[in-house]
Amino acid sequence: MTTVSPSLEVERKTPFWKKLGRVPWTWRITIGYLTVMLFIPIVAMFLKASTEPPARFWAIATSDIALATYNVTFVTALFAAFLNGIFGTLIAWVLVRYDFPLKRLIDATVDLPFALPTSVAGLTLATVYSNNGWIGSLLAPLGIKVSFSRTGVAVAMIFISLPFIVRTVQPVLQEMEHEIEEAAWCLGASQWQTFWKVILPPLFPTILTGVALGFSRAVGEYGSTVIISSNTPYQDLIAPVLIFQRLEQYDYSGATVIGIVLLSISLVLLLAINFLQAWARRYDTR
Repeated sequence: MTTVSPSLEVERKTPFWKKLGRVPWTWRITIGYLTVMLFIPIVAMFLKASTEPPARFWAIATSDIALATYNVTFVTALFAAFLNGIFGTLIAWVLVRYDFPLKRLIDATVDLPFALPTSVAGLTLATVYSNNGWIGSLLAPLGIKVSFSRTGVAVAMIFISLPFIVRTVQPVLQEMEHEIEEAAWCLGASQWQTFWKVILPPLFPTILTGVALGFSRAVGEYGSTVIISSNTPYQDLIAPVLIFQRLEQYDYSGATVIGIVLLSISLVLLLAINFLQAWARRYDTR
């Protein structure tokens, strides 16, 4: 027969509301803030979508136009995030490892998409990449159309998600010890071998974190993509624009259904990226 200590017995008999009174204020503020700003809106969105019958919910979520917008939104956002994962890491490497003229100016310019209104970014990108624009005029003879196409959506997503990768990787690169690289060189490793086997493994989870942040930002982008794309169904119409179109038609529950699908798919993809990140860290510690 097991005996229960008096303190444990008292703890069991203590009312739940008194236990909550012993919770630190930091926990109370955190839980309250997350409840108001995150949990309640998500629950409200699910409750609004639940007003639709299951058959109607499924019909809206899997309609041809909805499936086309999912493809444009998520595939393009993944492409933009992984492309920035490569070039964002390269930019962070140059900013950390090299000194050159106007370095501080270029470093500050990386944060421009954070401060620039997305509508202004979309207007600027649409002008620059149009057939008569500075860059679009060079691509037009090659048969490459950027503005008012799915390629333009990708350019907008790349533009607004780039700072997330650079600013995530940059601090980690600054903290990395150069002595490890020098030891690898002394042992006869080339620069490529040093990067691939010494630098990249501890840096890889951080790159994945930046990719996840960039992907999340790209999926939710509206202001710039709605301007640089033609918003043509089955071509370059993204899911956020489809939601706005349904709201204009006063189809609030239908718009919420599309939003629930976006939320669910984004959550699954982010969990997959976080799983890869955790796997990379576990592999690195072996």
